[in-house]
Amino acid sequence: MSHELILTNARVVLEDQMLDGTVQVKGGLIADISEGRTTIGEDMDGDYLIPGLVELHTDHLETHYSPRPGVRWDTTSAIQSHDAQIATSGITTVLDCLRLGSDEDSGFARGDMRALADAIAAADAAGRLRADHLIHLRCEVPCADVLEQFSDFEGDPRVRLASLMDHAPGQRQFQSLDQYIFFYKKKRGMTDEAFDAFIERRMAASAQYSAPHRDAIAARCAALGITVASHDDATLAHVAEAEGHGVRLAEFPTSEAAAKASHAAGMSVLMGAPNVVRGQSHSGNIAARDLAELGVLDVLSSDYVPFSLLHAPFILADTVEGLSLPQAIAMVSATPARTVNLNDRGRIAAGLRADLVRVHRSHGVPITRAVWRSGRRVA
Repeated sequence: MSHELILTNARVVLEDQMLDGTVQVKGGLIADISEGRTTIGEDMDGDYLIPGLVELHTDHLETHYSPRPGVRWDTTSAIQSHDAQIATSGITTVLDCLRLGSDEDSGFARGDMRALADAIAAADAAGRLRADHLIHLRCEVPCADVLEQFSDFEGDPRVRLASLMDHAPGQRQFQSLDQYIFFYKKKRGMTDEAFDAFIERRMAASAQYSAPHRDAIAARCAALGITVASHDDATLAHVAEAEGHGVRLAEFPTSEAAAKASHAAGMSVLMGAPNVVRGQSHSGNIAARDLAELGVLDVLSSDYVPFSLLHAPFILADTVEGLSLPQAIAMVSATPARTVNLNDRGRIAAGLRADLVRVHRSHGVPITRAVWRSGRRVA
């Protein structure tokens, strides 16, 4: 189906500059970009026209599928609810995170995530989805069954990214036991005795499974052409390990040293957009804005608040000296797209997919006025 439209009188955000102009779309692709306005087409009233956002890491689908502990929602309904919020946040491509690996911290058994992935494919085939949904496998490497669960996704063309995660106490995200106590003991109301036993089990599982599972999953991803991400790297040793696994995306490094080393090694450094909006990490680690000021922040992720992916780049452009709006928008469009080899999108450039977002901004918080995916209005 051919989609033709002209969007004029817009502040067009290109990858390296902005221009007041017009974008023409034909057959779902960007056909032309020109300065000035035309007498035909849709008048953008001077609003920003930015590329459709590309989301690499969101846990948001899980909260729709399991809105309460032990509750499982209808898969199609959960996906559509998630998709609607994603699209109206300006996200036209989303890598939905699916957790692999079962332990006492996760109620997802083997088969749950595969069923959810199948439901995504079915909803897409039925024309139910506004955004383009791909898959990010969150591989909890200390879990005994993570390799079995990974095997359920081999050959699935939607899988574009796999992250290697270890949330055991005393390392990475939880270098401080105080953070671990807050996340697990206090939230769950554990006794001292139960919490001590819980820590022992988690550390033992990490010691037994983490390293061999990292090696195995990284090797399978290399063979399958799936981008590999490290998660919560804290030390230079973690970064060196990531380099050995061919990692291209460093998710949520927890120290300045790890972020700098990852960036220097050619990895895209990803931090949470909610971290930017709030001005700090929810778990007490490094602030994303600090990394932006150091020039080592490459990608933003909405993580747990979809709209933050649109809000955060404007905050960074306002507050970080030397960081332009085009550079900030590239963190949520061009750079994440390239990181997972989606080279047909993420920029407003001739020949690329017409994934576009009209954004109005007044009094700080941006407003999404229209969203097009491949030239078709979806929000």
